[in-house]
Amino acid sequence: MRHRLIVPGAVAASLLLAVPASAAEPAPGAPGVGDPYYPDYGNGGYDVSHYDLRLKYQPKSDALEGTATLLATATQDLSRFNLDFALDVSEVRVAGKKAKFTTSGAHELEITPAKPLAKGEQATVVVRYRGTPSKVEVNGFTSWLRTPDGGVAANEPEAAWWWFPSNDHPTDKASYDVSVAVPDGTQAISNGTLQSQSSRAGWTRYNWRSRAPQATYLATLAVGKFDITRGKTDSGLPVINAYSKDLGEHTGAARASVERTAELTGWLEKYFGKYPFDAVGGYVPNTDTTYALETQTRPFYSPDDFADGSNTSVVVHELAHQWYGDSVSLKGWKDIWINEGFARYSQWLWSEDQGEGTARELADYAYASHPADDAFWKVEPGDPGAANQFHSAVYDRGAMAVQALREKVGDKDFFAILKGWPKQHAGGNANVGDFIAYAEKVSGTPLDSLFDTWLYQASKPGASAAGAAFADSAPKRPRSWKQIQTADHPVTGSR
Repeated sequence: MRHRLIVPGAVAASLLLAVPASAAEPAPGAPGVGDPYYPDYGNGGYDVSHYDLRLKYQPKSDALEGTATLLATATQDLSRFNLDFALDVSEVRVAGKKAKFTTSGAHELEITPAKPLAKGEQATVVVRYRGTPSKVEVNGFTSWLRTPDGGVAANEPEAAWWWFPSNDHPTDKASYDVSVAVPDGTQAISNGTLQSQSSRAGWTRYNWRSRAPQATYLATLAVGKFDITRGKTDSGLPVINAYSKDLGEHTGAARASVERTAELTGWLEKYFGKYPFDAVGGYVPNTDTTYALETQTRPFYSPDDFADGSNTSVVVHELAHQWYGDSVSLKGWKDIWINEGFARYSQWLWSEDQGEGTARELADYAYASHPADDAFWKVEPGDPGAANQFHSAVYDRGAMAVQALREKVGDKDFFAILKGWPKQHAGGNANVGDFIAYAEKVSGTPLDSLFDTWLYQASKPGASAAGAAFADSAPKRPRSWKQIQTADHPVTGSR
């Protein structure tokens, strides 16, 4: 993840006089949800329940044009509201009427409807736009990945700004319809299930649908020339995988890994419960990136993930996120441990299953690999800071915290927690405190000391730390270690 300077957006505030609430004037929605890591991400004053995106994309020129229709509900009397977006807008309509609009900040589209929206009022917001996503930079970067035959939207914590206007924060999840027209011979890949495709006058339109609540950064789009495989899981879910036709030497290893998605989904269900969505798969475009991302129902993988051969570990990691991170999303970006600590731990469980090193052996090795004065221990996984959100400590120390929990409460309660948590908060949002409270409820064990030690102390836990005493001398490196680390490139790596 890039290191970047975050400049807080203006925080909307008003002082209401002592008059009845009904007499108060409508106020503008805030330009951010107030997330301390990214204050100007997301917006206040409304919730989106559905995105309908109708797009046309020309791979040769990277020209994108579209109409986004958002179904939104005002959460306050609303005189004005913002969307997060970076392309050029030609028209906005709210509740069928033309609305005034302007831009502010790095990625704010300010919309003033013809008539203020009342609290609880539902309205359609239609935005017409166009642009060249790869040429648009926000705060010095672009999340639109140009490929030799098209483009890809896949990044964290932001990707939507370059292809659709949104309320860009995980706390506002919605369903999606994504319809994309591309030149014949080119494919468009997105989340969920492919509802239909049709060709006319040299263009093919692909219609994708995501029914379950989905965070904006988990929405993905990939346009290019792909080999597409289709199948079903043992439970009958549709599986769609896609591979760029020009992956070259990475093709075999990528297919040998991602084609096991159905099998690995079933394996993860033993630990996490029923798969939470109505489709599954993965795609590997020809990008020069070095990370994978858990885009909902259809994870994104870089060719680099398979540079050393097949890599089921990275597939396990991204599929584990479908429960931990996608179905149950974070409340704030500081809660990233719930996503990454458990996705990493799923790789340790896979290693254990394959006889390539137990979770305890991997925890021992990770613990011993970093001496007490290593900067690794300065990062607190429970609140790592925006600059360290994807630091290796969030993954490895985060997984050590999960192993410490396992040893503290015992396997019976541990695996009950592992499976019960995604069910408890399915389709919603939760934070680290919510998880600790749930784990205490299931196990009947006080856990504050354990989680404070492993998640909130900027120092290496002692040899007899709460919950577990990991080996302080260097044990033999588990066979799976290298592949697990290959599946994660800290800071700019596997999400």
